[in-house]
Amino acid sequence: MNVLAVNLRLAALQLAASGLPVLPLRAGKVPFGNCPACLRNQCGGRPNMKTPGRCACPLPCHGWAAATTDTHRHATEWAPYWQRAAAVAYHPGGAGLTVVDLDNEPAITWARATLPPTRTVPTSRGEHWIYRGAMPSANGVRPGVDVKSSMAYARWLGPGEGAITALPGEVRALVAKAPAPARRAPSGLAVSGTAGECPHRTPAYLERGLAMAEQRITAADSAVHATVYRAFLAVLTVHGRCGCLTDTHVNRLFTAAQSKGESLRHCTDAWANARTRLGV
Repeated sequence: MNVLAVNLRLAALQLAASGLPVLPLRAGKVPFGNCPACLRNQCGGRPNMKTPGRCACPLPCHGWAAATTDTHRHATEWAPYWQRAAAVAYHPGGAGLTVVDLDNEPAITWARATLPPTRTVPTSRGEHWIYRGAMPSANGVRPGVDVKSSMAYARWLGPGEGAITALPGEVRALVAKAPAPARRAPSGLAVSGTAGECPHRTPAYLERGLAMAEQRITAADSAVHATVYRAFLAVLTVHGRCGCLTDTHVNRLFTAAQSKGESLRHCTDAWANARTRLGV
């Protein structure tokens, strides 16, 4: 084990012993995905807060949900991952904390003028402001600002400076704001084929299928990535070869996914993966 890995593992053990749920990150600041069944969250994202339990594969493989204070697990079951780790991350919500991730100087200037002072931790491009209290997480709540708390992870970059203060309403309001309009899917994502009415039944059949996919996505309270992929796959399984899907239909599905926090890139990737799997 190299010196960096040893230091990271020791830091993780100390943080876990202090009550902070931690997990290893590999190069690129991303969690380990240690089995094919969990690649791209295909396993459904378990374990997590909404669906307790774990897959049959060894942990860690589920991002924030892999974070734990179990020092024995870090020292034994997860030892191979710490040998290859590039950084330590933690689950703020699991520790009753919220991290306001300020990605640049304008974001820091805004925070200083808007938010109550609290503990700050320097990052490579900005600062983490840490508050006491958990809340839902959201990315891009304003330019250069992400909120990381429940169902999210943040890199451990040191203890920081200043006293941790209570989570203010100004931060909660950032996530409570109405979401930004969804970005439209790139044109040309609709599937080519025999143009015209869906040959399976009637146009109402396509409409019903789209409505069911939208409802399935918007009702998801966990494993959103996997739910979006499965909904896309279900639509393409039935309508992927008949030519009845248009860019307007695809945009409806993308809008539903983005309402749950999915990025346009994630939507495009999930759509492409579903098409590849079906060969359409």
